[in-house]
Amino acid sequence: LKTARSRQKSYADKRRKPLEFEVGDRVLLKVSLWKGVVRFGKKGKLAPRYVGPFEIVRRVGQVAYRLKLPQELSCIHDMFHVSNLKKCLAESDAQIP
Repeated sequence: LKTARSRQKSYADKRRKPLEFEVGDRVLLKVSLWKGVVRFGKKGKLAPRYVGPFEIVRRVGQVAYRLKLPQELSCIHDMFHVSNLKKCLAESDAQIP
């Protein structure tokens, strides 16, 4: 069992990449976390999986980031885990619903 566990760990570590962002980077926020939630008037697989881009204001701890959210999203908390963020590669003027 120890041999199998170490082999599986080595396979997983090869594919793993560290997710780190810098202050000022633009990221997309994952909104497809909960099933059954109607987002932006669309339900199911047609609902957007990411919204943004948002600017990172600061890093909080090892795996959390504080984002600069617009006024219409002021009802949600502005701190998110790194697994819910994705680097935005589009131009800065593009807006994803």
